Amino acid sequence: MTVNQIRRLHQAQPFQPFRIHLADGRALDVPHPEMLAIMPPGRTVFVATGEEDYEIVDLLLVASLEVVNGRAGPGRRRR
Repeated sequence: MTVNQIRRLHQAQPFQPFRIHLADGRALDVPHPEMLAIMPPGRTVFVATGEEDYEIVDLLLVASLEVVNGRAGPGRRRR
């Protein structure tokens, strides 16, 4: 997954919640743009998962992205 694919969803106007699917089978929801930060130089992202919980994810471990409203996101197609 590239940083530009994540940025496109993160900066979309209007914002649509999306889900990050990881290679290990986990999924992280991004319900609001403030719940995600792209760390310089763009290889990792910080995802807030609760009040005080967070995940730091290497983009090499991202398998796909999915817009939560049911439309397919970059890197994922629905059949």
